[in-house]
Amino acid sequence: MLEWSIDALKAVTEIDAIVVALPPGRDAPAGTIGVPGGAHRSQSVRAALNAADGDPVIVHDAARPLLTADIVRAALQQLELHGCDAVIAAAPVTDTIKQADDGLVVRTLERSSLWAVQTPQVFRRAALERALSAPDAVLAAATDDASLVECAGGTVRVTASGAENLKITTAGDMQVAELVLRERAVDR
Repeated sequence: MLEWSIDALKAVTEIDAIVVALPPGRDAPAGTIGVPGGAHRSQSVRAALNAADGDPVIVHDAARPLLTADIVRAALQQLELHGCDAVIAAAPVTDTIKQADDGLVVRTLERSSLWAVQTPQVFRRAALERALSAPDAVLAAATDDASLVECAGGTVRVTASGAENLKITTAGDMQVAELVLRERAVDR
């Protein structure tokens, strides 16, 4: 899965280097810089950021192997166009979303303004560095880096990315990803 993401990132000419946070005992894939991953997501991102140069910086999860160069380019373009601190790939929510407390529905959320957050997330380096300087307890609780930038007072925009940029969390997700990748190979 990591190689699929790396291939998409390598296709973006604006990217100078790819830094990969890795578990112990793993070597960096060819053409990348490897750093030890942390105990939680933000520690891994901080380690990768410290090993990277340049501005902006892109954070992407290998758990989203269906990344395309077009998604990355769109996020980079939106960052430049809007002068914000971050741009995140996201898919508009199509399901009805309920908020529940202890199993009891409290309210139905208006889905027209809801987005399912994905990666890549593109940041101005200074904004991400500032966000990652939060206390470790805050960093450990964060589910994405854009939320840390928001908490630090930064501005974050979304750029539409399809549901195809799915996160692999189950065997069924992996089957879908393999089908999509086979289809892409045929279309080339």
